[in-house]
Amino acid sequence: MPPTKRPLGEKKTPAVPEPAELSPRDHPTSPSGLRGAGPTSPSGLPTSLFELRGTSRGAGRRQPQKDEGETLSPRDHRRLGAELDLFIIDPMVGSGLPLWLPKGATIRRELERFIIEEELRAGYLHVITPHLGKAELYETSGHLPYYKDTMFPLMKVEGEEFVLKPMNCPHHIRIFQSRPRSYRDLPMRIAEFGTMYRFEKSGQLMGLTRVRGMTLNDAHIFCREDQIEAEIVKTLELIRRVYQTLGLTDYWVDLALHDPKNKKKYADNIALWEQSEAALRSALQHAGVKFTEAVGDAAFYGPKADIQMKDVAGHTFTVSTIQLDMLLPERFGIEVTNEEGKAERPVIVHRGVIGTHERFIAFLIEHFNGLFPLWLAPIQVRVLPVSQSAVAYATRVADALRDGGLRAELDESNETLPKKIRSAEVQKIPVMIVVGEKEQQGNTVTLRAHGGKNLGVKSLADALAFLRERVAQKSLTLG
Repeated sequence: MPPTKRPLGEKKTPAVPEPAELSPRDHPTSPSGLRGAGPTSPSGLPTSLFELRGTSRGAGRRQPQKDEGETLSPRDHRRLGAELDLFIIDPMVGSGLPLWLPKGATIRRELERFIIEEELRAGYLHVITPHLGKAELYETSGHLPYYKDTMFPLMKVEGEEFVLKPMNCPHHIRIFQSRPRSYRDLPMRIAEFGTMYRFEKSGQLMGLTRVRGMTLNDAHIFCREDQIEAEIVKTLELIRRVYQTLGLTDYWVDLALHDPKNKKKYADNIALWEQSEAALRSALQHAGVKFTEAVGDAAFYGPKADIQMKDVAGHTFTVSTIQLDMLLPERFGIEVTNEEGKAERPVIVHRGVIGTHERFIAFLIEHFNGLFPLWLAPIQVRVLPVSQSAVAYATRVADALRDGGLRAELDESNETLPKKIRSAEVQKIPVMIVVGEKEQQGNTVTLRAHGGKNLGVKSLADALAFLRERVAQKSLTLG
């Protein structure tokens, strides 16, 4: 099926409108008796992969800031982020610079672990790069000329100019160029959860979806031209696995092309643009992916395949991206030695599977309505003793769960069981374990899922095995 073309000048629906920041506040209804959680332990793609459509699924509390007269929906990530103690934006730290609270940091850490494990299995090499670089680096890449207005001002130190990193690609390129490379080294997949900084105007900032400091699930694949198609297919398969694990099915692809009339935004090299656009289009077609062409949406250095979703409010935004770049290899003079001993210029495939932590987690907060699947939930289990006489046994249960690698906490408050259950429900905790005299005598526990489903009475060992299996399988449900 031929791709459809979006008319020149027609723009994507903007990403989620930018909400106001959160501010520090009290958490008045958090049960005073809670004890915290412990440490956390080609073309073989189906043609329907990117054709699915539909609508996305989408205690004690902190009060989110919002614009005057603005009403936040119950699923707004700013509201849930405050109610569930996930993140704040503190005015003394600075607008657009989120502080991840312990629970939000747990979600971020588990998501990052998942992605890194998938990338390592797919042959990626993970690196760590600094948060700034010399201005010369970004002059060479072209970021400084093209994006200076959205970068933080230059810093002059000992006669040299530095800038907070707006992109990770130049650092990864210099890692690739750190020693001579041969065609045998290709493809080389360099990956990082790299923190970057963009100067967004204050009126454009919103919660986690528009920030000034962000961490990107980034990777750069250095490959030969005859390897492009296979690498793009592998990247699409990686994206599919991640989406499947998270239960995401409503997504599609835009092929973003350059506007040849826009000399200010795009590098003026018609031959290079035609070559790279044809290569990416061909790779998508051979992978069986249907797409819409979007003229004028390309990156300044090359075309890209943007994988789009809709959030719970119906706004379209880019989650994943695959970008084909023949320009930066030329700018940096990247070379490898080919079979004949001669210099050959590779291409770079830039790709991000989940985009930035900030925007993707904002999306997940709303998508799951704060009730994360067990493997991703910041607190996986709360142990609820029926009475004070069961607290000692409940403590042993909670300790056993933590020793078994689960994030568990104990509610040893003097509240009634219904109030304890209500508190756990409000805090969106996936599993409650209820223990009383009967459970204590039988060395058992009663499992209750969020929403009231009875998971039955099990021995402590069986309950631990059951929960650990659900976590290991990254199950979306407990049934």
